Amino acid sequence: MNVILVTACPSGMATTFLAARRLEQTARQRGWRSTVEMHGELEPTRPVEQTAIDAAELVIVAAEYIPEPQRFVGKRLFQAPISQALPDPRGFLERAEREAVSYTAPPSMAPEAAPGSSQAPEHAPGSSQAPLSRAPEHAPSSSQATVAESSSAKNIVAVTACPTGVAHTFMAAESLAEAGRAQGHRIRVETQGSVGAQDALSEDEIREADVVILACDIEIDPTRFAGKPIWRTSTGNALKKSKQTIDDALAGAEIEDATNASSSAGGERKKSVKEKGVYKHLLTGVSFMLPMVVAGGLLIALSFAFGIKAYENEGTLAAALMQIGGGSAFKLMIPVLAGYIAYSIADRPGIAPGMIGGWLAADIGSGFLGGIIAGFLAGYVAKAVVRHFKLPTSIESLKPIMIVPLIASLVTGLVMIYVVGEPVAAILSGLTAFLENMGSANAVLLGLLLGAMMCFDMGGPVNKAAYTFGVGLLAAETYAPMAAIMAAGMVPPIGMGIATVVARSKFAVAEREAGKASFVLGLCFITEGAIPFAAKDPLRVIPACMVGGAVAGGLSMLFGAKLMAPHGGVFVLLIPNAISPALLYLLAIVIGSSVTGLSYAMLKRGSEEVAVGVAG
Repeated sequence: MNVILVTACPSGMATTFLAARRLEQTARQRGWRSTVEMHGELEPTRPVEQTAIDAAELVIVAAEYIPEPQRFVGKRLFQAPISQALPDPRGFLERAEREAVSYTAPPSMAPEAAPGSSQAPEHAPGSSQAPLSRAPEHAPSSSQATVAESSSAKNIVAVTACPTGVAHTFMAAESLAEAGRAQGHRIRVETQGSVGAQDALSEDEIREADVVILACDIEIDPTRFAGKPIWRTSTGNALKKSKQTIDDALAGAEIEDATNASSSAGGERKKSVKEKGVYKHLLTGVSFMLPMVVAGGLLIALSFAFGIKAYENEGTLAAALMQIGGGSAFKLMIPVLAGYIAYSIADRPGIAPGMIGGWLAADIGSGFLGGIIAGFLAGYVAKAVVRHFKLPTSIESLKPIMIVPLIASLVTGLVMIYVVGEPVAAILSGLTAFLENMGSANAVLLGLLLGAMMCFDMGGPVNKAAYTFGVGLLAAETYAPMAAIMAAGMVPPIGMGIATVVARSKFAVAEREAGKASFVLGLCFITEGAIPFAAKDPLRVIPACMVGGAVAGGLSMLFGAKLMAPHGGVFVLLIPNAISPALLYLLAIVIGSSVTGLSYAMLKRGSEEVAVGVAG
């Protein structure tokens, strides 16, 4: 028998792949010829070809929804949640063969019936819509609910963007996409990650959209969505509360025109201070600065491969690498930080005065603290000039080109030189001297604190505060705190992977697969890999992670570890001298991860399902 197997789990991660392979193997044992379509992140989705659909005698969908259901109209189809397929794939296929019925498209997708046609718009008992209503016990099970969702399907477009653009951006996108499709909506998500925009929305998609969701922790250009109802939220909300985010967007999105879109006036009252204020502006600056820090740190580390003082010999490759990394990339860090903080506040008019203020901060010696102050000062001054400095219509065009840059740069520069620069430089100098000369006891205490902060909310504001602190100190050539921060940030996902191996009997199959993915993410310094476990069991997971992270951070500081690049996880070890001492640093990570993994393995109760869907 020719069958089509379609799998999709809420997370789009390992369960999708695992269920597809088990069902395919079981189908082969039964003598069936199967074609598989997987919806997940491990492999790009390859839709089954129309010729395979035409030849299929049975379509089996292991998912909460039927992807592109109109393809299967007239085919014998069975649909049930993927959680029912994994434990007993043989029984699942037998049930599918027994219960499958001819599939009819929902009313919103079916063509209008001609007068006298026998096609009825409602579900009749035993109709092909029955499988659509199968869902887990906690979900609505009536076919009427499914029809209602289908008939009110909306066109949704979304953009996700987190400060680092590595994990939250893509996890939130997947979670939104899965939740939207599960509710019967047509949804497209654009990610603006560390490699730029991917799956970019077309003008046609934006024009046809009923609502736009901007799940962004940094500032993006919203002008292309002018005139569309926009709902603004954070990547964290989109990731952890994806269904609620979509419901809130459909109920409360408001139109923003091109003038106020960047300031998000339309949706500002609905957002928390974290999402709309200082936090978001700071993270925008950090996200643009981060590539400078990573590139500069790694280039400096490469120069050290020729000897710690080899760069002092002019004309050598080591000197060139130091000039590129330390003399250029690191020199641009603070101007870029300040410029894009100002951009987040005032849009493009803030960039020039922000970068000028940032360069002055670096020149004066006030470092990243001065850069942050310069960025906020330049942004708010530029915004005030744009709003309140009125000019005759005939010369209004001079404002963005001449008036705003002149006044904002002048005010920011004078304040930095005569008011802010020297005191902040003294504070930063004192902080740097304290960090360099503190005893081992104080160093360990700082490592414990930074490590616990990194593991408290796994990518949230506390985590980002610790991370920003470490990144900022790199400009002052203080590398130990960043080492402790990255070591601790790797602990939660690695620890969850260890726990699923040590206490294997306490974890279901899907949990163990999520643990494998979590372990790999941890090696890459993607703390968010532990979020699925923390979302399901926070009272046990978060304390276990904080203890392990604190241990890793404290040991890193005790060992005197120094890290030149603020990202990359264990793979930074491939760069000579990027981490030193490398073996002791690895030991700190192993001990911290083991503390987390073993403690959670002991604390966890029997096989409760981890909500892998939260991670998208």
